[in-house]
Amino acid sequence: MEYPANYQFTKEHEWALVENGTARIGITDHAQHALGDIVFVELPAPGAELTAGQVLGTVESVKAVSDIFSPLPGKVTAVNSQLAQSPELVNQDPHGRGWLVQLELTPGASLPRLLNAAEYAAYVAEEN
Repeated sequence: MEYPANYQFTKEHEWALVENGTARIGITDHAQHALGDIVFVELPAPGAELTAGQVLGTVESVKAVSDIFSPLPGKVTAVNSQLAQSPELVNQDPHGRGWLVQLELTPGASLPRLLNAAEYAAYVAEEN
């Protein structure tokens, strides 16, 4: 699997696409494969303040319920409302239409170091 070069990743298998002080967050292709068919996604309400590493929601699959962690600190400005009706978008397009939330990054907050695409791919290969 090739991961988008402009994305950043966590060892918990979340991704962040950071642009102009905002971040779109989702789970990786590796994570959705491990989870199996996703049947429900629980996301925070817009306006929620998140810290890096905090649980931002859950993804329920036919196998398990898994916590999703925020890779970055910020305020939720949007949630992917399509997932309420079509949670399978996370399986079909995890790095695109299956995004979970959008954050306005906390101004001045120190951002954790995330993995680049090559580092994440190597991490996943080691894990397998």
